Amino acid sequence: MKRFVLDIKKFNDDETGAVTVDWVVLTAGVVSLVAIAMGAIKGNMSSIGDKVEAYLSSVTVP
Repeated sequence: MKRFVLDIKKFNDDETGAVTVDWVVLTAGVVSLVAIAMGAIKGNMSSIGDKVEAYLSSVTVP
């Protein structure tokens, strides 16, 4: 029984996986923010692309 209690205490004190969980949560947050930002500017990107295309097609290269 004492061995079992020591194993449980050792398991509870072990924090090696905690950093992995932190990085997973942090990465998920960053990916979510990027997805939200891309959704917010998606409509404007096509109009900017159209303006760039119109400008580049009107410029002549000597």
